[in-house]
Amino acid sequence: MGLRGRCPACGEGRLFGRFLKPVAACSSCGQPWDGHRADDFPAYIVILLLGHILVPLMIEVNSALSIPLGWQAAIWPTLAAILAVAMIQPVKGAVIAFQWAKRMYGFR
Repeated sequence: MGLRGRCPACGEGRLFGRFLKPVAACSSCGQPWDGHRADDFPAYIVILLLGHILVPLMIEVNSALSIPLGWQAAIWPTLAAILAVAMIQPVKGAVIAFQWAKRMYGFR
């Protein structure tokens, strides 16, 4: 449920009030979410995933096509930024859900 931005406890309420700010508590079941300690771990996961997605893609595109260096300097950082923004909220939701499921940190 965390990947979809829903409350891992009940699956009904929203996990995020703003882009990366979790709600204080679930509106459906009342589970408090302000005790999580996701910190920088979601960003590390996104960076790891981006590297595993973009590097092989860059190698394959460069071997198949001869794109000028100037275009590549515009394409790859833009694609990396778009993918990072698209992935960070679901990854943070998954990290919070994992911490809740394992009763880690603020969820004892």
